[in-house]
Amino acid sequence: MLDAKVKELINTQVNKEFYSAYLYLDFANYYYDQGLDGFAHWYDVQAQEERDHAMLMRTYLQNNGERVTFSEIAKPDKVYKNLDDPLKFALEHEQYVTSLINAIYKAASDVDDYRTMQCFDWFVKEQGEEEKNADDLIKKFSLFGSDPKGLYALNQELLARVYSAPSLVL
Repeated sequence: MLDAKVKELINTQVNKEFYSAYLYLDFANYYYDQGLDGFAHWYDVQAQEERDHAMLMRTYLQNNGERVTFSEIAKPDKVYKNLDDPLKFALEHEQYVTSLINAIYKAASDVDDYRTMQCFDWFVKEQGEEEKNADDLIKKFSLFGSDPKGLYALNQELLARVYSAPSLVL
């Protein structure tokens, strides 16, 4: 059995990861509406990754004899005024998620829950990648987004992203 606080934090995180997927699908919808199918595709893949994270955490709880409860997923409330707004919102959101993952890790550490810490080592590393990817997209857009040919090339680069399932073994 997991410590009550650790269990609660992970269960809450399952729901936060589903919200992340929902948020990224909203970003994808915005980019589809703007005719930027590469940006939209990139966020569709990102949404799939977030769903995978939720499912991994769900499985972790279940494998440890814990019941998972779902909460309502809030509607994304972001307003997009510029093409790079979703990119900036994504970095902000990933930094928030990193703080939540760190809180889970700290709670597990506080009660010497090494199994949870080992599992969440993967998520800590993953969040580093998520923040870097978000920051890289902002930098690329800053460099190329104002030039139509540059924006087209960046859109094509993002269209080439391939989904790959996570390799975490629970």
